[in-house]
Amino acid sequence: MLTFLGFAMIATFLVLIMMKKMSPIAALVLIPALFCVFAGKGAHLGDYVIDGVGKLAPTAAMLMFAIVYFGVMIDVGLFDPIVRGILRFCKADPMRVVVGTAVLAAIVSLDGDGSTTFMITVSAMYPLYKRLGLSLVVMTGVAATANGVMNTLPWGGPTARAATALKLDAADIFVPMIPALAMGLLFVFVLAYVLGVKERRRVGTLVLPGQVEREAAEEELVPAAPAASGASAPVSTSAVTSTPAASASASASGEGSGSAAGPDAASASAAHGGGDAATPEDGFQGLDPHRPTLRPHLYWFNAGVTVALLTAMIMELLPIPVLFLLGAALALTVNFPHMPDQKARIAAHADNVLNVAGMVFAAAVFTGVLTGTGMVKHMADWLVGAIPEGMGPHMALVTGLLSLPLTYFMSNDGFYFGVLPVLAEAGAAHGVSPLEIARASLVGQALHMSSPLVPAVYVLVGMAKVEFGDHTRFTVKWAALTSLVVLAAGMLFGII
Repeated sequence: MLTFLGFAMIATFLVLIMMKKMSPIAALVLIPALFCVFAGKGAHLGDYVIDGVGKLAPTAAMLMFAIVYFGVMIDVGLFDPIVRGILRFCKADPMRVVVGTAVLAAIVSLDGDGSTTFMITVSAMYPLYKRLGLSLVVMTGVAATANGVMNTLPWGGPTARAATALKLDAADIFVPMIPALAMGLLFVFVLAYVLGVKERRRVGTLVLPGQVEREAAEEELVPAAPAASGASAPVSTSAVTSTPAASASASASGEGSGSAAGPDAASASAAHGGGDAATPEDGFQGLDPHRPTLRPHLYWFNAGVTVALLTAMIMELLPIPVLFLLGAALALTVNFPHMPDQKARIAAHADNVLNVAGMVFAAAVFTGVLTGTGMVKHMADWLVGAIPEGMGPHMALVTGLLSLPLTYFMSNDGFYFGVLPVLAEAGAAHGVSPLEIARASLVGQALHMSSPLVPAVYVLVGMAKVEFGDHTRFTVKWAALTSLVVLAAGMLFGII
């Protein structure tokens, strides 16, 4: 009964948010509450919710102060050199923009924190996507999938959990998996290329004034791309020009390529301390190089603090929420010593803080009911019990396949500490090494990062102004395929 209710609750939640019948926050609260009553445990709902909130409160605190800290770092210009490098590579080619999104997300993911990755990636790329009229779900999908592959780093969480649960060394799990994970990341880059080519065909190739000035050294006029009739039309260098395909596509979607940096893009830039994103000398900039919040004289101080913060996270010197709390307080005090400026920076990021914190506490209801009622345990036991006896010698492959749905519908803690030991025990009975089981358990992380139970995904869709249902519909298939590529590579290389 509880097994059926658990699957039914998850299915109901996903269907309603993908059909946009309910907002994620409402669905995360009301659906589990209703199913808790169906399970005959409505009287314990309060206990389940409080227990869930207690477990997720540190995560909410970490995200709140991480948003403030990295928001301030974005405001003061710490990441501008990386952003300029990515945007210089992107130019105004949709294919390069999408590939650049994957590269930027992968690089920033080295810090092991998904919310950090999404904040930096969206802040850098969102204005460019809006200006060129590109699909924002392509941005969120590519960023989430790239981060999911990189989330397997030993300090990212899953590898450490697998090592702890099975009493293994994290290096013994991760290092042999590097070739398979590299194939997964390569697949993400190929996927970004294919999606970028599709976006190029949809909107055309656009020309930005700074790009033309640098490459063609034309000071007065920028020639537009040839029209269908073979004619060309001159336009001022202060405007963005595009092919007819771009204009038609943008008009159809209500976003003209020359004006796509209107209210939405402007507000996005302003939210990060920026103004107009285009400058004659630099071409298009995702972050305004002249925004008043820049602190170039404090660049190396901010870089040092950030490196120290990430090092302390990796070495686990203090709990991560405490580190970000201290980091946010220090960053605000040093970069904005005047109280009105500090209040302005906090207010600039308040929307993101409130949205993410609210989503995390709403998710606490969902996870609290799943765990408290015993639905998660019954679902896991049913899935493990459904494995045919003849699959025993292939438990590594089974674990890899099960990691896709289980890490999507469960938290990493639930999967690695609740299900993985059972799978490892079943594998050991058939001579399968726990190391192989542990490595196979990492396969589903590309899909896991788009799970509705992952708080960081709400940072991504919230900052990108994308509906969670739209993101889910677009991303799940590509993320699942990426996970299968990692699994296939692991089997091919004899790692799993």
